[in-house]
Amino acid sequence: MAEATVLVEKKNGVATLTLHRPQALNAITGAMLAELKLALDDAGTDPEIGVIVLTGMGRAFSAGVDLKALGKMSLEQGGIGPRLDDAARAVIHTIQSVAKVVIAKINGYCFTGALEIALACDLMIVAEEAKFGDTHAKWGLRPTWGMSARLPNAVGLRKARELSFTADTFTGRDAVEWGLANRAVPLADLESAVHEVAVKILANSRGSIAAYKVLYNQGVGKTVAEAVEFEQKSRFVIEDSNERVEKFR
Repeated sequence: MAEATVLVEKKNGVATLTLHRPQALNAITGAMLAELKLALDDAGTDPEIGVIVLTGMGRAFSAGVDLKALGKMSLEQGGIGPRLDDAARAVIHTIQSVAKVVIAKINGYCFTGALEIALACDLMIVAEEAKFGDTHAKWGLRPTWGMSARLPNAVGLRKARELSFTADTFTGRDAVEWGLANRAVPLADLESAVHEVAVKILANSRGSIAAYKVLYNQGVGKTVAEAVEFEQKSRFVIEDSNERVEKFR
C-alpha cells in the first residue's frame, strides 16, 4: 500500500492537513491532489471541525508540481495537462467553497503551484524564513490554477507582474509587507501563531463565518455597489444568533 501523501490530524475543532512527501519537498502529484481533495471534503463535512489548516512536512510547504512525475508527457502550450489541472482546480474550488476557514500555514518553500493553492486559502500565516516564488516562466510554463487572478488581487498588478516576469524568490516577511500573507513570525513560533488565530475563529459563530466567506469570495471582481447588492440580497442559515445575542439582553 502506498504511503499517504496527506496526513490528517483532528484536534480541538481544528483539522490539520499536512502535505507529506518531505523527501521531495512535498512536490505536488496527482495522487497528492486526490488525497487532499478527500481530506478537505471530510474536514468540511465534519461537524466537530471549524478550522482547516493546510501545511507541509519538513522544510517545505510544497515546492510546487513535481516536474519529475510528469515523465515524458509533452507539455502543450506551456500547460501541464488536464489530469493535474482538473485535480488542482477541484482542490482550490473545495478550499474556497467549504464552509470552514482554511488557513495556509507556510513553514518553508512555497513555489508556483503550491503558491496558487495557498493563495486560494482564506488566511495565510507564514514563517519569516519561508521562501516563495512564481517560477512558471523559469520552466516555460503558464499558470493554470489561478495565479494570474489571485496574485495581483493580493499584491497589486504591477508587483504581480514583477514577481511572475522575474521568477524572483521572496521571503515570508516580504509576503506580509506586500499583502500576500496575513502575518509572519519566526518558524519556531509558527505553530503557536496559527493556534492563536484558530482559537479566536472557533470562538465565533460558524454560521456567521460561513456567510462572510461566501460574501468575500463573491465580492472579488465586483464593484462596491455590486458587492453591496449581493450582500443585501443574500440569505444564510445562522442558527446561533439568538443564543449569542441573548447574553447581552
